[in-house]
Amino acid sequence: MTDYANELERLKNGEIDTLDIPKDEFFEFRKILTEREDFKHFRGTAFHHGKTQYEYTVEPSK
Repeated sequence: MTDYANELERLKNGEIDTLDIPKDEFFEFRKILTEREDFKHFRGTAFHHGKTQYEYTVEPSK
């Protein structure tokens, strides 16, 4: 499995623009994401076939 904690840091730091999460890894990824204090800064967009793409935003979602 991908080291999503590291990938989220890379996304936050601007090393990557987006992070693609396949359907079969979504729930494991979400657990890691929601444990972060800044999780509301990550915005996910769902696509066909279960892929979700995340971006880091300066402003947290409400």
